[in-house]
Amino acid sequence: MTIIRADYVMRMNESFEIITDGAVVFDAHIQAVGKAAAIRDAYPDAEFIDAGEKSVLLPGLVNPHVHLEFSANRTSLAYGDFIRWLRSVIVHRDALSEACKEICMKKVLDTIVQSGTTTIGAVSSFGFDMKPCVHSPLNVVYFNEVLGSNPAMVDALYANFLGRLDESKQYARKSFIPAISVHSPYSTHPMLAKKALEIAREEGMVVSTHFMESPAERAWIDSGTGDFAAFFEDFAPGSKPVNTAQGYLSLFRNVDTLFTHATQATDEELALMQEIGYITHCPVSNRLLHNGRLAVEKVEKLTLGTDGLSSNISLSLWDEMRAALWMHTTLEPNQLAKQLLTAATREGAKSLKREAGVLEVFKDADLIVAQLPETVAHIEDLALQTLLHVKEAKMVFIAGERI
Repeated sequence: MTIIRADYVMRMNESFEIITDGAVVFDAHIQAVGKAAAIRDAYPDAEFIDAGEKSVLLPGLVNPHVHLEFSANRTSLAYGDFIRWLRSVIVHRDALSEACKEICMKKVLDTIVQSGTTTIGAVSSFGFDMKPCVHSPLNVVYFNEVLGSNPAMVDALYANFLGRLDESKQYARKSFIPAISVHSPYSTHPMLAKKALEIAREEGMVVSTHFMESPAERAWIDSGTGDFAAFFEDFAPGSKPVNTAQGYLSLFRNVDTLFTHATQATDEELALMQEIGYITHCPVSNRLLHNGRLAVEKVEKLTLGTDGLSSNISLSLWDEMRAALWMHTTLEPNQLAKQLLTAATREGAKSLKREAGVLEVFKDADLIVAQLPETVAHIEDLALQTLLHVKEAKMVFIAGERI
Protein backbone atom coordinates (compact mmCIF):
# COMPACT_ATOMS: atom_id res chain seq x y z
CA MET A 1 0.00 0.00 0.00
CA THR A 2 1.28 3.46 -0.93
CA ILE A 3 0.23 6.99 0.01
CA ILE A 4 1.05 10.01 -2.12
CA ARG A 5 0.56 13.47 -0.64
CA ALA A 6 0.37 16.57 -2.84
CA ASP A 7 -0.42 20.23 -2.35
CA TYR A 8 -3.34 19.84 -4.75
CA VAL A 9 -5.32 16.71 -5.58
CA MET A 10 -7.50 17.10 -8.68
CA ARG A 11 -9.93 14.21 -8.50
CA MET A 12 -11.41 14.85 -11.98
CA ASN A 13 -14.85 13.81 -10.73
CA GLU A 14 -18.15 15.32 -11.84
CA SER A 15 -17.87 18.25 -9.43
CA PHE A 16 -14.23 18.93 -10.38
CA GLU A 17 -13.27 18.57 -6.70
CA ILE A 18 -9.86 19.85 -5.61
CA ILE A 19 -8.37 18.81 -2.26
CA THR A 20 -5.59 20.99 -0.85
CA ASP A 21 -2.92 19.13 1.13
CA GLY A 22 -4.54 15.95 -0.08
CA ALA A 23 -3.51 12.35 -0.53
CA VAL A 24 -4.41 9.11 -2.28
CA VAL A 25 -3.74 5.64 -0.88
CA PHE A 26 -3.53 2.75 -3.32
CA ASP A 27 -2.21 -0.64 -4.31
CA ALA A 28 -3.23 -1.69 -7.83
CA HIS A 29 -6.47 0.20 -7.16
CA ILE A 30 -7.33 3.36 -5.29
CA GLN A 31 -8.31 2.65 -1.68
CA ALA A 32 -9.07 6.15 -0.37
CA VAL A 33 -8.83 9.84 -1.28
CA GLY A 34 -8.91 12.74 1.16
CA LYS A 35 -6.96 15.10 3.36
CA ALA A 36 -3.38 13.95 3.87
CA ALA A 37 -3.54 13.89 7.69
CA ALA A 38 -6.67 11.74 7.74
CA ILE A 39 -5.27 9.34 5.14
CA ARG A 40 -2.02 8.87 7.07
CA ASP A 41 -3.93 8.24 10.30
CA ALA A 42 -6.12 5.64 8.59
CA TYR A 43 -3.22 3.83 6.88
CA PRO A 44 -0.24 4.12 9.27
CA ASP A 45 1.67 1.20 7.75
CA ALA A 46 1.50 2.37 4.11
CA GLU A 47 4.60 3.62 2.31
CA PHE A 48 4.45 7.40 2.29
CA ILE A 49 5.58 9.60 -0.61
CA ASP A 50 5.44 13.37 -0.28
CA ALA A 51 5.29 14.90 -3.76
CA GLY A 52 6.53 18.19 -2.35
CA GLU A 53 5.51 21.80 -2.60
CA LYS A 54 3.58 23.07 -5.62
CA SER A 55 2.69 19.48 -6.58
CA VAL A 56 -0.53 18.42 -8.31
CA LEU A 57 -1.79 14.85 -8.11
CA LEU A 58 -4.32 13.78 -10.76
CA PRO A 59 -5.33 10.73 -12.77
CA GLY A 60 -3.06 9.60 -15.58
CA LEU A 61 -3.88 11.14 -18.94
CA VAL A 62 -5.73 9.12 -21.57
CA ASN A 63 -4.97 9.56 -25.29
CA PRO A 64 -7.62 7.53 -27.18
CA HIS A 65 -6.36 8.33 -30.69
CA VAL A 66 -2.70 8.02 -31.61
CA HIS A 67 -1.01 6.61 -34.71
CA LEU A 68 2.49 5.25 -34.06
CA GLU A 69 3.39 3.80 -37.44
CA PHE A 70 4.79 6.98 -39.04
CA SER A 71 6.59 8.21 -35.93
CA ALA A 72 9.83 8.74 -37.87
CA ASN A 73 8.31 11.73 -39.64
CA ARG A 74 9.77 15.15 -38.92
CA THR A 75 9.79 17.12 -42.17
CA SER A 76 8.93 14.48 -44.80
CA LEU A 77 5.20 15.10 -45.02
CA ALA A 78 3.37 18.07 -46.53
CA TYR A 79 0.98 20.17 -44.45
CA GLY A 80 -1.55 22.91 -45.19
CA ASP A 81 -4.08 20.77 -47.07
CA PHE A 82 -5.48 17.31 -46.35
CA ILE A 83 -5.17 15.89 -49.87
CA ARG A 84 -1.65 17.31 -50.25
CA TRP A 85 -0.73 15.64 -46.96
CA LEU A 86 -2.38 12.35 -48.00
CA ARG A 87 -0.45 12.26 -51.29
CA SER A 88 2.79 12.84 -49.37
CA VAL A 89 1.94 9.97 -47.00
CA ILE A 90 1.54 7.64 -49.99
CA VAL A 91 4.90 8.76 -51.41
CA HIS A 92 6.84 8.47 -48.13
CA ARG A 93 5.02 5.73 -46.20
CA ASP A 94 7.46 2.92 -47.03
CA ALA A 95 10.50 4.99 -46.05
CA LEU A 96 8.82 6.23 -42.87
CA SER A 97 7.76 2.70 -41.92
CA GLU A 98 11.29 1.43 -42.47
CA ALA A 99 12.74 4.28 -40.41
CA CYS A 100 10.67 3.55 -37.29
CA LYS A 101 10.74 -0.09 -36.29
CA GLU A 102 10.40 -1.54 -32.80
CA ILE A 103 13.25 0.35 -31.07
CA CYS A 104 12.04 3.68 -32.47
CA MET A 105 8.46 2.95 -31.40
CA LYS A 106 9.63 1.95 -27.93
CA LYS A 107 11.30 5.35 -27.56
CA VAL A 108 8.13 7.07 -28.72
CA LEU A 109 6.03 5.10 -26.24
CA ASP A 110 8.49 5.96 -23.46
CA THR A 111 8.11 9.68 -24.20
CA ILE A 112 4.33 9.26 -24.01
CA VAL A 113 4.68 7.78 -20.52
CA GLN A 114 7.08 10.50 -19.44
CA SER A 115 4.57 13.14 -20.47
CA GLY A 116 2.03 11.68 -18.03
CA THR A 117 -0.17 9.62 -20.33
CA THR A 118 -0.98 6.22 -18.85
CA THR A 119 -3.48 4.87 -21.42
CA ILE A 120 -3.54 5.12 -25.21
CA GLY A 121 -5.79 4.03 -28.03
CA ALA A 122 -3.25 2.96 -30.67
CA VAL A 123 -4.75 2.97 -34.17
CA SER A 124 -2.78 0.51 -36.31
CA SER A 125 -3.08 0.03 -40.08
CA PHE A 126 -0.33 -2.55 -40.54
CA GLY A 127 0.46 -4.07 -37.13
CA PHE A 128 4.09 -2.91 -37.05
CA ASP A 129 3.50 -1.29 -33.64
CA MET A 130 1.82 -4.28 -32.02
CA LYS A 131 4.77 -5.79 -30.12
CA PRO A 132 6.11 -2.43 -28.88
CA CYS A 133 2.63 -1.70 -27.53
CA VAL A 134 2.43 -5.14 -25.90
CA HIS A 135 5.76 -4.60 -24.13
CA SER A 136 5.08 -1.00 -23.09
CA PRO A 137 4.08 -0.23 -19.47
CA LEU A 138 1.18 1.77 -20.91
CA ASN A 139 -2.38 0.55 -20.90
CA VAL A 140 -3.13 0.05 -24.60
CA VAL A 141 -6.42 -0.34 -26.41
CA TYR A 142 -5.13 -1.61 -29.74
CA PHE A 143 -7.32 -0.63 -32.69
CA ASN A 144 -6.72 -2.99 -35.63
CA GLU A 145 -7.74 -0.90 -38.63
CA VAL A 146 -9.74 -2.05 -41.65
CA LEU A 147 -10.02 0.00 -44.84
CA GLY A 148 -10.56 -0.34 -48.56
CA SER A 149 -13.35 0.94 -50.80
CA ASN A 150 -13.04 -1.49 -53.73
CA PRO A 151 -15.84 -4.09 -53.44
CA ALA A 152 -13.75 -6.63 -55.37
CA MET A 153 -11.10 -6.49 -52.63
CA VAL A 154 -13.41 -6.84 -49.60
CA ASP A 155 -12.66 -10.51 -48.92
CA ALA A 156 -8.87 -10.08 -49.20
CA LEU A 157 -8.85 -6.95 -47.07
CA TYR A 158 -11.06 -8.59 -44.48
CA ALA A 159 -8.77 -11.62 -44.31
CA ASN A 160 -5.75 -9.36 -43.74
CA PHE A 161 -7.62 -7.50 -41.01
CA LEU A 162 -8.67 -10.75 -39.33
CA GLY A 163 -5.07 -11.95 -39.30
CA ARG A 164 -3.92 -8.82 -37.45
CA LEU A 165 -6.91 -8.92 -35.09
CA ASP A 166 -6.31 -12.58 -34.24
CA GLU A 167 -2.63 -11.90 -33.59
CA SER A 168 -3.51 -9.04 -31.22
CA LYS A 169 -5.89 -11.34 -29.34
CA GLN A 170 -2.97 -13.61 -28.50
CA TYR A 171 -1.56 -10.79 -26.33
CA ALA A 172 -4.85 -9.79 -24.71
CA ARG A 173 -4.72 -8.92 -21.02
CA LYS A 174 -5.93 -6.14 -18.74
CA SER A 175 -3.29 -3.71 -20.02
CA PHE A 176 -3.56 -4.69 -23.72
CA ILE A 177 -7.05 -4.79 -25.16
CA PRO A 178 -7.64 -5.74 -28.83
CA ALA A 179 -10.09 -3.44 -30.57
CA ILE A 180 -11.22 -2.42 -34.07
CA SER A 181 -10.86 0.69 -36.21
CA VAL A 182 -12.94 1.34 -39.32
CA HIS A 183 -10.90 3.94 -41.15
CA SER A 184 -13.42 6.43 -42.59
CA PRO A 185 -16.50 6.83 -44.82
CA TYR A 186 -14.41 7.77 -47.84
CA SER A 187 -12.02 4.80 -47.55
CA THR A 188 -14.03 1.85 -46.20
CA HIS A 189 -16.68 -0.04 -48.15
CA PRO A 190 -19.84 -0.61 -46.06
CA MET A 191 -19.60 -4.39 -46.62
CA LEU A 192 -16.14 -4.34 -45.05
CA ALA A 193 -17.25 -2.05 -42.22
CA LYS A 194 -20.29 -4.21 -41.42
CA LYS A 195 -18.21 -7.39 -41.20
CA ALA A 196 -15.74 -5.75 -38.80
CA LEU A 197 -18.46 -4.13 -36.72
CA GLU A 198 -20.30 -7.42 -36.32
CA ILE A 199 -17.20 -8.76 -34.55
CA ALA A 200 -17.13 -5.67 -32.33
CA ARG A 201 -20.77 -6.22 -31.33
CA GLU A 202 -20.33 -9.92 -30.67
CA GLU A 203 -17.17 -9.49 -28.60
CA GLY A 204 -17.94 -6.15 -26.90
CA MET A 205 -14.99 -4.37 -28.50
CA VAL A 206 -14.44 -0.64 -28.60
CA VAL A 207 -14.32 0.85 -32.11
CA SER A 208 -12.57 3.92 -33.51
CA THR A 209 -13.24 5.73 -36.78
CA HIS A 210 -12.34 8.97 -38.53
CA PHE A 211 -15.34 11.03 -39.57
CA MET A 212 -15.65 14.34 -41.45
CA GLU A 213 -12.03 15.30 -40.93
CA SER A 214 -11.66 17.64 -43.92
CA PRO A 215 -13.59 19.83 -46.36
CA ALA A 216 -12.45 17.38 -49.06
CA GLU A 217 -14.19 14.52 -47.24
CA ARG A 218 -17.36 16.55 -46.79
CA ALA A 219 -17.58 17.39 -50.51
CA TRP A 220 -16.82 13.82 -51.59
CA ILE A 221 -19.32 12.14 -49.29
CA ASP A 222 -22.07 14.67 -49.97
CA SER A 223 -21.74 15.01 -53.74
CA GLY A 224 -18.78 13.05 -55.12
CA THR A 225 -16.97 16.30 -55.88
CA GLY A 226 -14.03 18.31 -54.57
CA ASP A 227 -10.39 17.42 -54.09
CA PHE A 228 -11.09 13.75 -53.42
CA ALA A 229 -12.58 13.43 -56.90
CA ALA A 230 -9.19 14.20 -58.45
CA PHE A 231 -7.40 12.06 -55.87
CA PHE A 232 -9.50 8.97 -56.59
CA GLU A 233 -9.26 9.57 -60.34
CA ASP A 234 -5.49 9.15 -60.01
CA PHE A 235 -5.61 5.99 -57.91
CA ALA A 236 -8.97 4.38 -58.76
CA PRO A 237 -10.53 5.94 -61.88
CA GLY A 238 -14.30 5.96 -61.95
CA SER A 239 -14.67 5.84 -58.16
CA LYS A 240 -17.87 7.04 -56.51
CA PRO A 241 -18.60 7.57 -52.81
CA VAL A 242 -19.39 4.25 -51.13
CA ASN A 243 -21.09 5.76 -48.07
CA THR A 244 -23.41 8.59 -47.17
CA ALA A 245 -22.75 10.46 -43.93
CA GLN A 246 -25.93 9.30 -42.19
CA GLY A 247 -25.62 5.80 -43.60
CA TYR A 248 -22.06 5.51 -42.32
CA LEU A 249 -22.93 6.72 -38.83
CA SER A 250 -25.87 4.32 -38.65
CA LEU A 251 -23.46 1.39 -39.10
CA PHE A 252 -22.06 2.10 -35.62
CA ARG A 253 -25.29 1.91 -33.63
CA ASN A 254 -24.99 -0.32 -30.57
CA VAL A 255 -21.19 -0.21 -30.75
CA ASP A 256 -18.97 1.74 -28.30
CA THR A 257 -17.41 4.09 -30.85
CA LEU A 258 -14.96 6.98 -30.83
CA PHE A 259 -15.48 9.35 -33.77
CA THR A 260 -12.30 11.30 -34.44
CA HIS A 261 -11.94 14.84 -35.86
CA ALA A 262 -15.53 15.75 -36.93
CA THR A 263 -14.42 19.27 -37.86
CA GLN A 264 -16.81 19.28 -40.84
CA ALA A 265 -19.71 17.50 -39.13
CA THR A 266 -23.16 19.07 -39.01
CA ASP A 267 -24.97 19.72 -35.72
CA GLU A 268 -27.22 16.75 -36.46
CA GLU A 269 -24.18 14.52 -37.01
CA LEU A 270 -22.51 15.77 -33.83
CA ALA A 271 -25.64 14.87 -31.88
CA LEU A 272 -25.87 11.40 -33.46
CA MET A 273 -22.21 10.64 -32.77
CA GLN A 274 -22.74 11.47 -29.10
CA GLU A 275 -25.80 9.22 -28.98
CA ILE A 276 -23.57 6.39 -30.16
CA GLY A 277 -20.28 7.18 -28.41
CA TYR A 278 -17.64 9.90 -28.04
CA ILE A 279 -16.00 12.54 -30.22
CA THR A 280 -12.20 12.83 -30.15
CA HIS A 281 -10.64 16.23 -30.76
CA CYS A 282 -7.16 16.43 -32.36
CA PRO A 283 -6.51 20.19 -32.56
CA VAL A 284 -2.87 20.17 -33.76
CA SER A 285 -3.56 17.73 -36.59
CA ASN A 286 -6.66 19.69 -37.58
CA ARG A 287 -4.63 22.90 -37.72
CA LEU A 288 -1.63 21.51 -39.60
CA LEU A 289 -3.84 19.94 -42.26
CA HIS A 290 -6.06 23.06 -42.39
CA ASN A 291 -9.20 21.04 -41.73
CA GLY A 292 -11.15 23.50 -39.60
CA ARG A 293 -12.17 23.63 -35.94
CA LEU A 294 -14.25 21.15 -34.00
CA ALA A 295 -17.11 22.99 -32.28
CA VAL A 296 -16.20 21.75 -28.80
CA GLU A 297 -18.85 24.02 -27.29
CA LYS A 298 -21.41 21.64 -28.87
CA VAL A 299 -19.69 18.49 -27.61
CA GLU A 300 -20.35 17.10 -24.14
CA LYS A 301 -18.87 13.62 -24.72
CA LEU A 302 -15.44 14.96 -25.64
CA THR A 303 -12.08 13.19 -25.58
CA LEU A 304 -8.69 14.54 -26.65
CA GLY A 305 -6.15 12.81 -28.90
CA THR A 306 -2.82 13.71 -30.45
CA ASP A 307 -3.23 11.79 -33.73
CA GLY A 308 0.27 10.73 -34.86
CA LEU A 309 3.61 12.33 -35.61
CA SER A 310 2.57 12.23 -39.26
CA SER A 311 0.43 15.29 -38.46
CA ASN A 312 1.82 16.54 -35.16
CA ILE A 313 5.15 17.45 -33.57
CA SER A 314 4.34 16.00 -30.15
CA LEU A 315 2.41 13.10 -28.61
CA SER A 316 2.03 14.94 -25.29
CA LEU A 317 -1.52 15.69 -24.25
CA TRP A 318 -0.24 18.75 -22.37
CA ASP A 319 0.90 20.21 -25.70
CA GLU A 320 -2.42 19.19 -27.26
CA MET A 321 -4.43 20.89 -24.51
CA ARG A 322 -2.45 24.10 -24.89
CA ALA A 323 -3.05 24.02 -28.65
CA ALA A 324 -6.78 23.65 -28.00
CA LEU A 325 -6.68 26.55 -25.54
CA TRP A 326 -5.22 28.82 -28.24
CA MET A 327 -7.55 27.48 -30.94
CA HIS A 328 -10.91 28.01 -29.25
CA THR A 329 -10.61 31.75 -28.74
CA THR A 330 -14.28 32.46 -28.02
CA LEU A 331 -14.39 30.18 -24.96
CA GLU A 332 -13.51 31.38 -21.44
CA PRO A 333 -10.03 29.98 -20.59
CA ASN A 334 -10.72 28.60 -17.10
CA GLN A 335 -13.83 26.70 -18.16
CA LEU A 336 -12.14 25.46 -21.32
CA ALA A 337 -9.15 24.22 -19.28
CA LYS A 338 -11.50 22.18 -17.09
CA GLN A 339 -13.24 20.76 -20.16
CA LEU A 340 -9.92 19.80 -21.74
CA LEU A 341 -8.52 18.18 -18.58
CA THR A 342 -11.78 16.27 -18.17
CA ALA A 343 -11.56 15.14 -21.80
CA ALA A 344 -7.96 14.00 -21.25
CA THR A 345 -8.75 12.01 -18.09
CA ARG A 346 -12.25 10.92 -17.06
CA GLU A 347 -13.93 11.07 -20.46
CA GLY A 348 -10.98 9.48 -22.23
CA ALA A 349 -11.05 6.54 -19.82
CA LYS A 350 -14.82 6.13 -20.16
CA SER A 351 -14.59 6.17 -23.95
CA LEU A 352 -12.11 3.27 -23.86
CA LYS A 353 -14.12 1.41 -21.17
CA ARG A 354 -11.27 1.72 -18.67
CA GLU A 355 -11.79 1.91 -14.90
CA ALA A 356 -9.51 4.92 -14.59
CA GLY A 357 -9.38 8.65 -15.29
CA VAL A 358 -10.81 9.75 -11.95
CA LEU A 359 -9.50 9.53 -8.38
CA GLU A 360 -12.22 7.37 -6.84
CA VAL A 361 -12.16 4.28 -4.66
CA PHE A 362 -11.72 1.00 -6.59
CA LYS A 363 -10.59 2.75 -9.79
CA ASP A 364 -7.27 1.63 -11.28
CA ALA A 365 -4.31 3.36 -9.63
CA ASP A 366 -3.17 5.15 -12.79
CA LEU A 367 -1.85 8.37 -11.26
CA ILE A 368 0.54 11.17 -12.11
CA VAL A 369 2.18 13.98 -10.19
CA ALA A 370 2.86 17.30 -11.92
CA GLN A 371 4.93 20.21 -10.66
CA LEU A 372 3.90 23.86 -10.83
CA PRO A 373 6.46 26.69 -10.83
CA GLU A 374 4.74 28.54 -7.99
CA THR A 375 1.92 28.14 -5.50
CA VAL A 376 -1.43 28.88 -7.13
CA ALA A 377 -2.83 32.11 -5.71
CA HIS A 378 -6.43 31.37 -6.73
CA ILE A 379 -7.53 27.75 -6.40
CA GLU A 380 -10.26 28.26 -8.99
CA ASP A 381 -7.48 28.83 -11.54
CA LEU A 382 -5.71 25.52 -10.80
CA ALA A 383 -6.89 23.73 -13.95
CA LEU A 384 -5.77 26.56 -16.21
CA GLN A 385 -2.45 27.07 -14.41
CA THR A 386 -1.72 23.35 -14.58
CA LEU A 387 -2.51 23.25 -18.28
CA LEU A 388 -0.34 26.30 -18.94
CA HIS A 389 2.77 25.22 -17.05
CA VAL A 390 3.07 21.43 -16.98
CA LYS A 391 5.32 19.92 -19.65
CA GLU A 392 5.73 16.39 -18.31
CA ALA A 393 4.98 14.28 -15.25
CA LYS A 394 7.20 14.28 -12.16
CA MET A 395 5.92 10.82 -11.19
CA VAL A 396 3.89 8.21 -13.09
CA PHE A 397 2.09 5.22 -11.57
CA ILE A 398 0.30 2.60 -13.68
CA ALA A 399 -1.79 -0.01 -11.85
CA GLY A 400 -0.05 1.18 -8.68
CA GLU A 401 3.47 0.58 -9.97
CA ARG A 402 5.81 3.52 -10.29
CA ILE A 403 7.13 3.74 -13.84
